[in-house]
Amino acid sequence: MARAAVRTVVEGPVGPAERLWYDPTRWPAFIDGFGHVVRLDESWPAAGARSVWDSTPAGRGRVNERVIDQRPGEGQTLAVEDPRIQGTQEVRFLPVEDGTEVRLELVYDLKQRNPLTPVIDLLFIRRAMRDSLRRTLTRFGRELAADRELLR
Repeated sequence: MARAAVRTVVEGPVGPAERLWYDPTRWPAFIDGFGHVVRLDESWPAAGARSVWDSTPAGRGRVNERVIDQRPGEGQTLAVEDPRIQGTQEVRFLPVEDGTEVRLELVYDLKQRNPLTPVIDLLFIRRAMRDSLRRTLTRFGRELAADRELLR
């Protein structure tokens, strides 16, 4: 399994960050390549809930997610699958002196493999995954900052 992980620190306490992350109406604003929700269980973001969403045309295709674990104030673990990968994605919210540290990690297996897959993954795919996670957290930070500005 391969791993891509990023983290950032956002202003403010965990609560607003966590609420924004779990709000599917806001996903188009910050999830890299997000197109639209196809299906979302009413129990989202609780353990066992499922979401299905489609990416933008140049993105991942149809993404299926199932919540493995969700701990209020701490984070969530998802089983994720799209046409090319399957694995787990974790988001963690940690209070820090300057606000909230948000950690995002994707551990994945490529569905289609050949003898060159490990090298291609190491040189290209893993970096692309990490860049996508980084874009997501950058946009997430901007959305959270915009929310704070509206409340001032």
